[in-house]
Amino acid sequence: MDEKVYGYMDWPRIEAIVYGEETAPRDVMGPRITQDGVLIQGFFPDAEEVSVISGKKTYVCEKEDEAGYFAVLLPVRKVPEYRFLIKMGETETECYDPYAFPCQITEEEEKSFCAGVYYEAYKKLGAHPVEIKGVKGTLFAVWAPNAVSVNIAGDFNGWIGRATIMHRMPMSGIFELFVPGVEAGTHYKYEIKVKGGEVLLKADPYGNSADHDPEGASVVADVSAFQWNDGDWMKERHRFDDRKQPVSIYETSLEEWKSAEELVEFLAEEDFTHVELHPVMEYLDDITGGYSTYAYYAPTSRFGSVTDFQKLVDELHQAGVGVILDWTPAQFPRYASGLEKFDGTPLYERQNPAEAIHPFWGTLLYNYGSPMVKDFLISNACFWAEVYHADGLRMDDVDAMLYLDYGRNPGEWTPNIYGTNENLDALEFLKHLNSVIKERNPGLLLVAQENGLWPELTDSVGNDHLGFDYKWSGGWTKDLLEYLSKDPIERKNYHDQLTMSMLYAYCEHYILTLGSRDVGTLKDFADKLPGSEEQKNAQIREAYVYMMLHPGCKMMAPDKDMPKELEVFVKDLNNMYLVHPALYQLDDEYDGFEWVQLMKYEENVIAFMRKTEKPEETILAVCNFAAIPYENYNVGVPFAGKYKEIFNSDDKKYGGNGVVNTRVKAAKKAECDEREYSITVKLPALGVAVFTCTPEETEKKPAAEHSQIKKSITKTRTVRKAAGKTKAAVKTAVKPVTKTVSEIPVKKDLTEKK
Repeated sequence: MDEKVYGYMDWPRIEAIVYGEETAPRDVMGPRITQDGVLIQGFFPDAEEVSVISGKKTYVCEKEDEAGYFAVLLPVRKVPEYRFLIKMGETETECYDPYAFPCQITEEEEKSFCAGVYYEAYKKLGAHPVEIKGVKGTLFAVWAPNAVSVNIAGDFNGWIGRATIMHRMPMSGIFELFVPGVEAGTHYKYEIKVKGGEVLLKADPYGNSADHDPEGASVVADVSAFQWNDGDWMKERHRFDDRKQPVSIYETSLEEWKSAEELVEFLAEEDFTHVELHPVMEYLDDITGGYSTYAYYAPTSRFGSVTDFQKLVDELHQAGVGVILDWTPAQFPRYASGLEKFDGTPLYERQNPAEAIHPFWGTLLYNYGSPMVKDFLISNACFWAEVYHADGLRMDDVDAMLYLDYGRNPGEWTPNIYGTNENLDALEFLKHLNSVIKERNPGLLLVAQENGLWPELTDSVGNDHLGFDYKWSGGWTKDLLEYLSKDPIERKNYHDQLTMSMLYAYCEHYILTLGSRDVGTLKDFADKLPGSEEQKNAQIREAYVYMMLHPGCKMMAPDKDMPKELEVFVKDLNNMYLVHPALYQLDDEYDGFEWVQLMKYEENVIAFMRKTEKPEETILAVCNFAAIPYENYNVGVPFAGKYKEIFNSDDKKYGGNGVVNTRVKAAKKAECDEREYSITVKLPALGVAVFTCTPEETEKKPAAEHSQIKKSITKTRTVRKAAGKTKAAVKTAVKPVTKTVSEIPVKKDLTEKK
């Protein structure tokens, strides 16, 4: 043993390295200048020989400890560039010394993380391929403040974690290390030694890719390499901030589609403005579905690679379709490699075990009182918006976040400091999250799925409210489906369920939903309705039209392989919505809606107008929920002029009976519905007739309506280069993604999503 080398070595800390209890290995094993040269050390369990290569010279290291601790003193005055040469049997491996590279997380970033305001934590925590001083490798960083030590085990070190010990940052408890030579595609996990000596093998909470087997490994991925082509869309996305744009959402799961190309083509052809995808973050299994998210920063590998998902979003944007992602910041699943007791303590979950369990799902609830947990979630929201260009987040299970007594009996929860049931930490988290996301990503839509009665959920954070853009209108959906489930003869007794929504329509900014969670498949929807097959189909069409005419944004999920007649119907319905400002421009104002016939419950009819500030843009809707048609039905109109039917759910091309109004109706001076003028129309059974309203004084301007429609299309489709494209043109414009995504299996046997 070289006495000089021996004298410079810190043996107590070397022993801690050997026994897996050292938290600052860079301080021990980093190259150190001494009076006799530069001391180089390394811990290589199972290595037979280790040398240091510097320039053209090779220096043989001595094995200072039988566990595999090697050291050598280089006869130089400053730290040179060097590599280790490691021999194991017949195999020789060269590698750079990870402890020769400085920490890559700045003190300012660490302070921000501890304060819960490091919104770009996704850039440093996790595993990121980087190049430092001309050396390529991967920067690993994980938050585990209560761990005794943390190692990285993976493909690159034969899954011997004690060979790659991470360095602890004392202020935050972040463990970090740059490991030269580790490339994208490398599988890894963290070995976390906890108090008491147990070693936990954990997946990376910030990992950008993961095996879809939850007990599998995290995977190093480069999320910054993709070249985006959606610049026009991203520049114009801010227009959605004013809530005066049409928003028609198609709800779906990627597993329902054979390829990304098929999904893009369908959405562009059907004129939806957005698609809402069930969670794409890596999840536990196909039974629980995407709502059991366990890798928050990783798109599920079920549908391809990181790049494949970026391509999908890029192509949707080029087709003029925004992407809303379901997101689960309320709870996370329990499994050995997951977030539960991540460092041996309840780190991400609520501290009180009795209150940490979600009462319905058996999952764990987040601890919003921890700045670092809040940072994990806020950074995650920023990640999907900024790395994957997501246009919205629909937050699942918000009521479980807001209420301490959610799903609990008296005595099973602890009131807040004011003695009430509001989760004050969650309130502050949501305000913080929503304000940050909106400031950093103008136009991004924040949607709350909250089935309680939390007031002013969609009012601004500036007004001391939560700052969501929209709330799912679960009450509207429930009432409508309850009404439609009744035999038409009985519906007069449930008329208020059809009209009550206008009493609260302006309390929040709503998204009306007839999605898969509400009605299931088309067959499921039909099964909820009375009558013959023909009548069921008519009522499905009527429900969609009524939703499109009602104030609020829209969401539906008709089957992708729906009958051709319904496919044409959905396209025309979306097109009507897009080109008529009255159907969206004043959605949140009383002046945008006016009842014409509210109490025609004996006839099962309602009639109303949608309006803008321009009378010539007025839309008149007459809905007949009776099973019989009305050949000569009188309805009051707002003024003298012409009334032209622009949409009828009973049109034969949609599979209806053709009870339509083919001729323009001239208003007659005959009082009806307490109005001076009226028209007489045909009303189809279980159908809706929609009319444009042209005042008498503007009748001689035939180009006005066409001009306005053209203007509206231009406004609402600024970035839709595919606005006038045919199906064939869309096919040409959309490039197919890789084989992995294009062969997505269609799974028919999944249980119903949450």
